Amino acid sequence: MKRITLPARPDWLDKARAVGFGFHEMYGEPYWLDDAAYTFTLEQIETDIEAPSQELHDMCMDLVGDIVNDEETLDRLAIPADLRDVVQRSWRRGDRHLYGRFDLAYDGTGPVKLLEYNADTPTAVFETAFFQYNWLTDQIGLGVLPEGADQYNLLQESLVEAFEQFPRDSIFHFAVMTDNEEDRGTTVYLMDCAIQAGHRVQLLDIGEIGIDAQGRYTDLQDRVIDRCFKLYPWEFMMREPFGQQLVRSGDVFIEPAWKAVLSNKGLLPLLWRRHPNHPNLLPSYFSDDPKASELTDYVRKPLLSREGENVTIFRNGEEFDAAPGGYGEEGFIVQGYTPLFEGPGGFAVLGSWVVGDRACGLGIREDKSRITANLSRFVPHVILD
Repeated sequence: MKRITLPARPDWLDKARAVGFGFHEMYGEPYWLDDAAYTFTLEQIETDIEAPSQELHDMCMDLVGDIVNDEETLDRLAIPADLRDVVQRSWRRGDRHLYGRFDLAYDGTGPVKLLEYNADTPTAVFETAFFQYNWLTDQIGLGVLPEGADQYNLLQESLVEAFEQFPRDSIFHFAVMTDNEEDRGTTVYLMDCAIQAGHRVQLLDIGEIGIDAQGRYTDLQDRVIDRCFKLYPWEFMMREPFGQQLVRSGDVFIEPAWKAVLSNKGLLPLLWRRHPNHPNLLPSYFSDDPKASELTDYVRKPLLSREGENVTIFRNGEEFDAAPGGYGEEGFIVQGYTPLFEGPGGFAVLGSWVVGDRACGLGIREDKSRITANLSRFVPHVILD
């Protein structure tokens, strides 16, 4: 694993605009880097990244049934008591899921370490599946990369195949906070994958979802919403005014309600308890577990934190780095510290994608901070042997 620099495509900005990649720059900072890349060998991809990602996903799925059927564990994960049956019924029905992203630490020399599982509303799917693949083919065509260059990237075809498994008997709605350019871009891309799979689709803002006299969710044309992908976290939905409606209509949404237990940082200590000393896991405990005090180098994370908010790194028991935010009331876990790949672009986190139940792609974000946050940058990757 190396970070290299190379010439940017001369027309990459035009190509970004042409495909609606307006969030190639965010918060006044570049988000997409066209003049850098991470290189891997095929052995690193297949043995160190793809295979462990598949195993980690299987381990997570094996835990869900135990989690949803245990009230004490649901308490630990801060799942609202009055909506637990929504989560439980979702799992027992076998509600179909779509995708997720593992965030992994890896420096090319040892086993990857799981940092967290973004199993509910992962972003960076468009830039991983589509734009970095176009970058690869363009750079090969320009002679910057050799003909044999490859990429660990079956993400788009996997998404289309996954959407083909959903019934096509009604409109497939896609809900998102449309004023968020990144979230909207991600959702529109997933809509395109659904169209390729033969679905009729409709985009709407999450705030435009209504409820009719029969208690069914509806869109702005008063059409019943039978199936809706939502780029909106379950922990938010469960606390919205219409949250109680989920008791009757909990099977409408994708990701399904049972994904709420996998996208929770409390998953990490549960995995560690089930698989102690697993090579791809870090020691992890709920913050009130006596064993948590045995860690001297560790990271404290709120159960529901996003984009690194309220994450704190401790070294030798002392606070080393911290990020602000609005999380923490729901509780914390602590996880053993592991260093990230560090290079001229900062600190890199690997995003390893799972669609359905198959590991299928890689995207990399780097940040100037050890805590990957909303100012991180996306860097494409290439397999060179």
